[in-house]
Amino acid sequence: MEVDGICGMCKERIEKAAIRTKGVKSAVWSIDTHELKLIFDERKTNVTTISECLAAVGHDTKEIKATEEQYNSVHECCKYRDEEVVKDHEGENKKQ
Repeated sequence: MEVDGICGMCKERIEKAAIRTKGVKSAVWSIDTHELKLIFDERKTNVTTISECLAAVGHDTKEIKATEEQYNSVHECCKYRDEEVVKDHEGENKKQ
């Protein structure tokens, strides 16, 4: 599933929110592709519930967009909707 974010802090927040969702066994998010790979028990949870948990910590998915209040709870360097912040992160990635 695709989840918006731009840095290592986002990765940690996204993975923690997914893992804390009842029924999720594994969650690995890629900074480069924005893909969240999940292993979960479909009898206990579903993609919508996981998306709601991700939105609650400020991250958009294709299915559910975080509210402004939820989005504003993320750290300044994690503001993936802000073009300037995204550009700053692109510069960091090129330096590495």
